[in-house]
Amino acid sequence: MARKKATQNKKTELDFSKYVRWFWMVFSGGILAIVLLFLFASWELLGEMPDHTKLENPETNLATEIISSDGQTLGKFYFNDNRTPVGYDDLPKNLVDALIATEDARYYDHSGIDGRGTLRAAFFLGKRGGASTITQQLAKLLFTKKAAGNIVKRSIQKIKEWVIAIRLERQYTKEEIIAMYFNIYDFGNNGDGIRSASRIYFGKEPKDLDMKESAMLVGMFKNSSLYNPRRNPVGVKNRRNVVLAQMYKYEYISEEVKDSLQNTELDLNYTPESHKEGIATYFREYLRSFMKDWANDKNNRKPDGSKYDLYSDGLKVYTTIDSRMQKYAEEAVALHMPKLQAEFDDQNTPDRNKTAPFLELDQAEITKLMNDGMKRGERWRILKEQGKSDKEIRASFKKPTEMRVFKWVDGKASEVDTVMKPIDSMRYYKSFMRTGMMSMDPLTGHVKAWVGGMDYKHFKYDMVKQGKRQVGSTFKPFVYATAIDQLQLSPCDSFPRTPITIEAEKYGNPEPWTVKNSDGNYSGTQTLKDALASSTNTVTARLMNEIGPQPVVEMAKKLGVEQEILPVPAIALGTPDISVYEMVAAYSTFANKGVYNKPVMVTRIEDKNGTVLFQFTPESKDVLSEEVAYVTVNLMEGVTQAGSGRRLRHKGFDKWNAIYREIITGYPYELTNPIAGKTGTTQNQSDGWFMGMVPNLVTGVWVGAEDRAAHFKSISYGQGASMALPIWGLYMKACYADETLNVSTDNFEKPSNLSINVDCTAEDEGDLVDQTEESDDDEIEVDFR
Repeated sequence: MARKKATQNKKTELDFSKYVRWFWMVFSGGILAIVLLFLFASWELLGEMPDHTKLENPETNLATEIISSDGQTLGKFYFNDNRTPVGYDDLPKNLVDALIATEDARYYDHSGIDGRGTLRAAFFLGKRGGASTITQQLAKLLFTKKAAGNIVKRSIQKIKEWVIAIRLERQYTKEEIIAMYFNIYDFGNNGDGIRSASRIYFGKEPKDLDMKESAMLVGMFKNSSLYNPRRNPVGVKNRRNVVLAQMYKYEYISEEVKDSLQNTELDLNYTPESHKEGIATYFREYLRSFMKDWANDKNNRKPDGSKYDLYSDGLKVYTTIDSRMQKYAEEAVALHMPKLQAEFDDQNTPDRNKTAPFLELDQAEITKLMNDGMKRGERWRILKEQGKSDKEIRASFKKPTEMRVFKWVDGKASEVDTVMKPIDSMRYYKSFMRTGMMSMDPLTGHVKAWVGGMDYKHFKYDMVKQGKRQVGSTFKPFVYATAIDQLQLSPCDSFPRTPITIEAEKYGNPEPWTVKNSDGNYSGTQTLKDALASSTNTVTARLMNEIGPQPVVEMAKKLGVEQEILPVPAIALGTPDISVYEMVAAYSTFANKGVYNKPVMVTRIEDKNGTVLFQFTPESKDVLSEEVAYVTVNLMEGVTQAGSGRRLRHKGFDKWNAIYREIITGYPYELTNPIAGKTGTTQNQSDGWFMGMVPNLVTGVWVGAEDRAAHFKSISYGQGASMALPIWGLYMKACYADETLNVSTDNFEKPSNLSINVDCTAEDEGDLVDQTEESDDDEIEVDFR
C-alpha cells in the first residue's frame, strides 16, 4: 500500500514537472518569437524600414516662411502642411511638463519602450491605459502613413514602430525627440506643428504660451479631430482639465494652480493662417510670383539639380516689409475706405443717380462695359473650360444665385450671405472704391509697407504693382524736375498764368493743345513753388513748351517708370497710366538726392538648414544732380505748406466744412515736420492720388473705382486730397507715434554747393498762403484738350 502511494506521488511529480517544462518551453518560445520578430523587423523581413539617412532627415513637408524686417512671420506658403519647426529651446517648460505628465511619465527613464507600461497594457488588455511612449508615437507619425485595420498587419506595424523608436532614441537626444514630436503633430485648422498651432489658436509664439494654453494643446494629442477647440470647446476644456490633473498628479503644479486653471475658459485668440487671410496678403501674393520665378531659374537649384518646392521645402524668405508699418498701413486703409464708401454710396442712391455707380454713360455704354467685364471674369473662363456656349454662359449670369459678398459693416470688412444674379454682383463690386498704397525707404530702396487693396479675398487685383492708373498732377514734378535740370530754374522764378496753346505738330500733337485752369483764373504771375502747390495747369504747360515732352519722357524712364509714354504735350498734366510701385520709386529718387534705388522686397532666401541661397544686390543709378533733386523737393514742400496738402497741418476746418467730417478720416493730423508731396486728380475725379515724403520714407496712395466711369460728381469729394491723402495722414501719424520706427522729422538735407535760390521772400510766401486759403478744397482738374 505504501509502495503504491509512493508510486502515485512520483507520478504526480512527473506530471507537474512536465507542465513546468511546457511552461518554460512556451515562455522561451514566446521570448524567442518576440526576439525573432524584432530581428525580422530590423532585417526588413517584415517590410521596409527607414535607414540611417531617413532617421536623420525624416521626410516632412515644411512650409516656406515669410519673415519681416523686424523678425515677425508675415505668412507662409504651403499646400497641405503649414509646418515650421522650432527647437527645444523655443518650447516653454510648462508645455514640456504637460506632455510628459500626460503622455509618458517615465519618458526620461526608458530608451524608447516602456517595459512597465507594456506589461500593464498586456495584463489589463489596455483598460488601464496604453503603453506607447512619446518616442513610439513619434515613430508612428513619421513612418506609419496609415494605421492598418487588420489586427495582424497592425501588430506588424507596432513591432516596426518599437524598433524605430529604439533607433530614434539612439539617434537623437530626449530633448530633440520632444521637439520633433511637437513639430510633426497636426493640431487641426492648418495648425501643423506646435508653432502653427500656437499662432492659430492663441496668436502667439510657442515660447509665450502660458500653462492653460499649453495644457489645451497637449490635450489635443489624444485626437485633434475630436478635440477641436472650434467645433468642440466643451470637450477640449474637459480634456485640458485632464492634462492639468495629470500635471498635479506628477507634482508639476500645485493643487491650487490646478483648481484655479480648471475653472478658466479656453480664451482662444483664433488667428487663421491661410493665403487669403492675415497681414500683407497682397504682398505675399506678389512674393509667391517672385519665388516661383526664382525657383524656375536654373541657377537656383538644389545640389541634386532639382527645383526647390515653394510649398514643402521649408524655405525662409527674409523681406523688407516692416510688420509694424504694414499694420499701420492696413489700419489706415481700413479706417478711411468704409467712410469714403459710405459717402459714395449716399451719392449714388437710385433717386440721385439712375445709372449708379456710373456717371456720364448711357445705357448702351453701360451694357458694353458690363459685357466686356463679363468676358474678362473668372466665371466666364471656368464655364468656357466646361464647354458651355456663350449663350449658356450669358444666361447663367442672369440666374439668381446664392453667394457671399463683401460689405463694409459698421466700418469693418465683412462677408454677408445673399441671393443675387452674377451680373448684378458684377455691378455691385464695381461700385466699390478701391485703393493701393506702398511705403519705401528712399535711402535703401527697402519697401516697408504694401497694401494692394481693401480685402484680398474679394478684391484680388493688386493696385500697387499690377494696377496702373492715370496719375494726374502727381506727374508734374517730373516736368518741373526736367525744367530745373535743363534751365536751372528756381522755385522763386515767376511765370504768367495766362492761357497757352501749343501749336499743332510742334511736339507730335496732331491738333493745337490748349489747357485750362480749373479755377478760371488766368491773371497775374506765380512762382514755380506757388504754381506746383496750386497745380496751375498753364504754368506746367508753359514749362512743357520750353523743354518739350521727349526729355520729360526720358526723365520718367530714368526714374523707374516702366510704362510706355507717348512724347506729347498732354503728359504734362498726368495722362500716363503708372503704378503706385513706380511712382513711389520715382519720388524716392528726389528724396535720395537724385539717386534711383530699385525697390527691394526680398533681402535673402535660406533653405531649411539656414544655408543662404539668395542675397539681394542693390540696383542704383544716378538720375539727377543732388541740387536738382533738392530743388524739386523744395518745390513739393510748398504743396503741404500752402497747397492742397495743407490739410495735413491745419486744424479746425471740420467745424464749418462738412467734407472734413464726412470723409477726411483722422483729421486733424497736425503734422508739423517738413513734408514734401503732391496730390493728383484725374479727369472727372476718376483717380485720386497723394504722394508724400519725409527724408527717410516715401509713401504713395491711390484711390478710385475699378472703372473710371464710377466716380464722385464733385471735385471736393473726388480730389486726391480727399480720397487718398487721409490714408497717408493716418499712416504717418501712426508711424510717428511708434518711436521705435525712427521715421524722420528732420529737414531734407541741403546740398553744400547749392547754387539755385530756394529762399523766396517772406512777402511772396505770405501771398502764397492768401491765394490758396479759400480754395483748400479745390484740386486742379486734368484737362486733356
